[in-house]
Amino acid sequence: MAAIRTAEVTWEGDLLTGGGTVERVGSGVFGGLPVSWASRTETPKGRTSPEELLAAAHASCFAMAMSGGLARAGTPPMRLTVSAAVTFDKRDDGWRVTSSALTVRGTVPGATAESFAAEAEATKTGCPISKALAGNVEVSVEATLEA
Repeated sequence: MAAIRTAEVTWEGDLLTGGGTVERVGSGVFGGLPVSWASRTETPKGRTSPEELLAAAHASCFAMAMSGGLARAGTPPMRLTVSAAVTFDKRDDGWRVTSSALTVRGTVPGATAESFAAEAEATKTGCPISKALAGNVEVSVEATLEA
């Protein structure tokens, strides 16, 4: 069965001087998040951006997918810490998301640095958000197994 998730945004004014609010998401876990063009291209000043929300989505998706892959390999993680740095840049064809750089650190009993790195590489192309970005956004991963 397909899962459908929702979000609602209200925007007022023009692109450069206007602003918006992520009013709510279907789960109800957050809302009232201010967004603006400046938060995308300059300093956030307490506002979020679609790219920051994409980074959160990519990091959480990657963490879940890698946890599952490690468990299937017989080395379930005790802890994974994943960060994503999403780059929004102006190109000849306009503004676009150009990359998502993932960094994962993990405490994984029974894993080796090599098996951990291999799972990170597999997850880089296998998590659903990475698949959604494939062919359009450069995705990279740096993996560190912690003692």
